[in-house]
Amino acid sequence: MRNKFLNTGQSGYHPLKKLKVCFSGLRYAVLYDFSVAYKVILSVLVMTIYFYFRQWVDFISAFAATGLMLICEMFNTCVEAICDFMETRQNEKIRVIKDIAAAATGISILIWAVVMITELNNLWSFVL
Repeated sequence: MRNKFLNTGQSGYHPLKKLKVCFSGLRYAVLYDFSVAYKVILSVLVMTIYFYFRQWVDFISAFAATGLMLICEMFNTCVEAICDFMETRQNEKIRVIKDIAAAATGISILIWAVVMITELNNLWSFVL
């Protein structure tokens, strides 16, 4: 794909290529990062049940919380990988950067956990 700022690469816009790259990154995150994999599996199970029972508000809230969590997990993984690539030795500035990225991820996981616990509680009440 052409870089419009550097005038490098091939010309043309290919939305299917962008989707392929997007799914490739998601696949990589799920296959190689256990913290992403189990959260995706749990979320898909909960969303499938809500989709089956046509509980759309619950489905959308689980979907949004899962999306937020995935975005933060993948950005955190990218920040850590870039930091490790740039500086292999112990560096205080890199540690602070990684800690801030981990904090953002922790907040998103807390939001995801609260939504999932609430939704599973609602589901349990709905089934009984």
